[in-house]
Amino acid sequence: ADMERLVERLEKAVERLETVCQGPGMCGDSSSKGVAQYVQAFDALLAGPAAEYVKISTEIGGDVQKHAEMVHAGLMSERSVLVTASQHRQPTENVFSALLKPISEQIQVVQSFREKNRGSRMFNHLSAVSDSIPALGWVAMAPKPGPYVKEMTDAAMFYTNRILKEYRDVDKKHVDWVKAYLSIWTELQAYIKEYHTTGLTWSRTGPVATEGAKAPSASPAGAAPPPPGPPPPPAPAHSSSSADDSASRSALFAQINRGEGITSGLRHVSDDMKTHKNPALKNQGGPVRSGPKPFTSPKPACNANPSQTASPKGPALLELEGKKWRVENQENATNLVISDTELKQVAYVFKCTNSTLQIKGKINSITLDNCKKLGLVFDDVVGIVEIINSRDIKVQVMGKVPTISINKTDGCHVYLSKSSLECEIVSAKSSEMNVLIPTEGGDFTEFPVPEQFKTVWNGQKLVTTVTEIAG
Repeated sequence: ADMERLVERLEKAVERLETVCQGPGMCGDSSSKGVAQYVQAFDALLAGPAAEYVKISTEIGGDVQKHAEMVHAGLMSERSVLVTASQHRQPTENVFSALLKPISEQIQVVQSFREKNRGSRMFNHLSAVSDSIPALGWVAMAPKPGPYVKEMTDAAMFYTNRILKEYRDVDKKHVDWVKAYLSIWTELQAYIKEYHTTGLTWSRTGPVATEGAKAPSASPAGAAPPPPGPPPPPAPAHSSSSADDSASRSALFAQINRGEGITSGLRHVSDDMKTHKNPALKNQGGPVRSGPKPFTSPKPACNANPSQTASPKGPALLELEGKKWRVENQENATNLVISDTELKQVAYVFKCTNSTLQIKGKINSITLDNCKKLGLVFDDVVGIVEIINSRDIKVQVMGKVPTISINKTDGCHVYLSKSSLECEIVSAKSSEMNVLIPTEGGDFTEFPVPEQFKTVWNGQKLVTTVTEIAG
């Protein structure tokens, strides 16, 4: 009797494995014939939180509805990749990058829509989605796709907290929108943990995937029905970028989704190539290095002609040079991470645009110089965080920092943690500065930093006070 029960259990286990691997044993439900189990689970996610998000977005209408249609198109592109993986063995890296190209392009569509509608009254909604949509790139992350989605979800908290604060007592529909949107990524994390714990799961029995495999992968093999959930949305607005731009974005997407391995391809600089160890190099013509000298401001101020400073000079860098982390000329890089830090190290971020940088651990100091639309998240700094010659900067403190200096910068939001409330913020020649203080409920209360002052002579010395302006 024990042997019969054991054989029965083994037969059931084999049947489940064959179902996942698209082998001869299929699930008994004819409605799911030919569809891998993890594709069915993803369809359930589309029919659940994703459908609820689209439904509420449609009720809100306007830019939120258009954005939701773009997000749904990105989810459908991801489903196509999952179907391909369930029917094929893992391809080479170049072929895999080509298969991921539709996801990469859709992420760019979502983020570009936010940038083109910065004056929208739903800008917080657009920003919450735009900052977290790179989570769709988990299919290229290994061995930790789940934590990557968690990091992208946390990036949305900047704006979802604002939405909750604005609409909590005004319109419950927007509160439900936040819950529905965040639940997509929460459910996705649970889905990844169950089916793709260490990376995208590929078939072990099918042919090796090719670029051509992505065309029919939108629908499961055979006569399987379309995925449940809302009907496919209208096609997103056609991007004005050229084919070369799309290829560049695809390559960038593949690179940034390598996570901490992003620096593995950097060229090693030997001693004979360093000017301080080989003085003969200084006598050669041409510039010795493409980046700036440490901790010096470039001549163009933050209000210089944008056409002169739009494109970065020199190659994109993320490398450790001695005790200094150099992050230079990064553009549209949404997942820059510095994790192997030491107390004596400093970070110098120069001329980075539309990017996000996370610095883990404790570091001596951080300098942002001539950056634009940059998000910085860091744990602990024992010295100073300095922001100079920059625009549209967001800084979030997760641990402690004693001093934050803001100079010649327009648009700077500083999110303090509960343990960093004693931080001193020193500003000069800057505008549109706001400090956000955490509340007990997890939200942030925003306080503007004064920009206008009044100075009078009291008979002995000059006395300067803040000028309060109504409105």
